[in-house]
Amino acid sequence: MCPNTAYIGRHWDGSPRTTRAHRPLRVADTSPSRLLRCGQSARCRLCGNRVDLYQRTDRRPIALHPAELAVAHIPAPCRWHLSCGIAHPYGDGSDWCRIPHDVLCPHRTAPTPLSPPLRALRRQLAVRSRRLIDTGAFHPPAPPVPACEQSAGSRRPALPVVQLLLGRYLADRPLEEIRCVAQTRQRYRCSQRLLTPDAAAGSWRLLPAGPQRGQLALPAVLMAVYDLGRLPYAEQLRWRTQRCTVHAAAPDAADLALAGWQVFDPLLHAEHIHTRLPHAAASRPQEA
Repeated sequence: MCPNTAYIGRHWDGSPRTTRAHRPLRVADTSPSRLLRCGQSARCRLCGNRVDLYQRTDRRPIALHPAELAVAHIPAPCRWHLSCGIAHPYGDGSDWCRIPHDVLCPHRTAPTPLSPPLRALRRQLAVRSRRLIDTGAFHPPAPPVPACEQSAGSRRPALPVVQLLLGRYLADRPLEEIRCVAQTRQRYRCSQRLLTPDAAAGSWRLLPAGPQRGQLALPAVLMAVYDLGRLPYAEQLRWRTQRCTVHAAAPDAADLALAGWQVFDPLLHAEHIHTRLPHAAASRPQEA
């Protein structure tokens, strides 16, 4: 009898063993959005329901309801459509469109009167949110602590205002917690922070809270701003694209999340205006 030799490249019956080569996700050079499709889903921080994140024409993020809805049931200002991964306001001429999640979020007040189908969908999201809370899959955020109740050593802005590239932006988290949004070779989101000891850092300054063009005038107050305007252009661009020092040098790496910057508006974001520097408040000795 001849021994039955097993070949590594074949199955037990002699058929060839073929392995599929994994194709990495890539973003086309002509794509207007650098965000991968697998990174465009998230959960609402207020209700826990799933939302799809897209960039608008002004590169600001918007959270849309995952499903398409009939145009006849959606008010005209709430209609959005997608083109090449970019969200555009109003419809595209079809009978279906997308709607912002803020309109349907059960923990928000609807900006416009809703039709009966939208009210029914809003109730479904409320039931789903309650089910997530009851099962422990979602924990709603705690209410913010009033500024008058905060201690002198904890007055560091939770959502700081950063000045870079001749503009001011409101961050979605503290400076020490801002992560890189690029995808690693293991197809995970990079865990590196933007504020590292080996990278150039900005400085806290008191700058006028001047209004933007076309806005009402505000009182002449000074606000705490984390100033990055004195850093080189490449370093400011790294912060604006929210990338670590490694992925800032790799422009071909795609993004797994949207950058958490909002254009700062002193009227809409008045609650985030702090008139004292964080280090000055922390360095003051506590009174007995």
